[in-house]
Amino acid sequence: MRLSARLRQRDVQAQIAFVALVAAVVWGMMQVASGIEGRESAQSGFGFLWERASFELGESLIPYKAGDTYFRAFLVGLLNTIKVAVCGIVLSTLLGLVIALGQLSPSVLMARFCRVYIEVFRNIPLLLQLIFWHTFLLRGLPVVKQALSPVEGVYLTNRGLFVPAVRYDPAYAWVGLALLAGAVLTVILRKIARRRYVDFPGLWQMALILVPPAVVFLAFGAPLDIETPALAGFNFRGGWALSPEFTAMLIGLTLYTAAFNAEIIRAGIQGIPAGQTEAGYALGLHRRKIMRLIIIPQTLRIITPPMTNSYLSLTKESSLAVAIGYPEVVRVANITLAETNRSIECIALIMIIYLTLSLIISALLNLVNARVQLEQR
Repeated sequence: MRLSARLRQRDVQAQIAFVALVAAVVWGMMQVASGIEGRESAQSGFGFLWERASFELGESLIPYKAGDTYFRAFLVGLLNTIKVAVCGIVLSTLLGLVIALGQLSPSVLMARFCRVYIEVFRNIPLLLQLIFWHTFLLRGLPVVKQALSPVEGVYLTNRGLFVPAVRYDPAYAWVGLALLAGAVLTVILRKIARRRYVDFPGLWQMALILVPPAVVFLAFGAPLDIETPALAGFNFRGGWALSPEFTAMLIGLTLYTAAFNAEIIRAGIQGIPAGQTEAGYALGLHRRKIMRLIIIPQTLRIITPPMTNSYLSLTKESSLAVAIGYPEVVRVANITLAETNRSIECIALIMIIYLTLSLIISALLNLVNARVQLEQR
């Protein structure tokens, strides 16, 4: 038998053995789970999701109250997880870019400060940072009666940050659809123009995106009602509120992840050949333009894969919010478990949710990575 055939046969045998091992592990877990359910006389299945939950949640992006289903409670937790993950990804990326550029600054003081920031926040456990920021916000800020008001209508207390907000109007849904339609049409026309080697000015692209929603907004009578927070009883009502739990979670995740992102971005910038910078100087470009137009776009090709890992870690580390009471999916699952005794189902839901979020983030960033890579000819 030839060597290639032997190697192929060994690969097939290894795959069969792996599938058998996975099947054995799954069967063993199912047996353990059925034994636990039998001892505790617990019902199995996910039908409990449609039962009524008796607990309240501190904040949610959709209406929720005690008496709604457990499914809706998990949906609230999922949306809260997505909210803190998206905000953390955006802010940690921007802060990481600033810190990375600061490390490469000709100013020794700026470079040392950025280096100290990285070493401090990268080496303190995230859980401790979250507890510190949560304690600081609850103990360091004034009570509601003595709220700080740096700007009229804005109040900062140990109950959170309260700012004016635009009251929702049904017309905003149509405005959003018009914005989405304009963006999709712009992408299609830009691809057509690129294939035909026709110039499609950026001004026209912006107009095509912004004009349709503006026309729809005006057609509905330009509904714009600003709701200002007002003191009612023991707390402020109205406007938009940023809870201490969400604020502590966002600050901790942002500062912690930005330290890692800064190192990734710095390494990516230093991975660009020095000749690129010298060519920019030869063209008479300023250092800022060289960085913005030449270095940063090429850096994306280097940093996208490690930044994907950083974003995945941030999303999964948001589960630590359970330690400070932020109602994300793990906290909702813990409360549900205590009420229903469905431990296996609740843990399975947590695993499925985080697995799905991780796969979505990976897929999106893989598309970005494919777009920024150089084409091999």
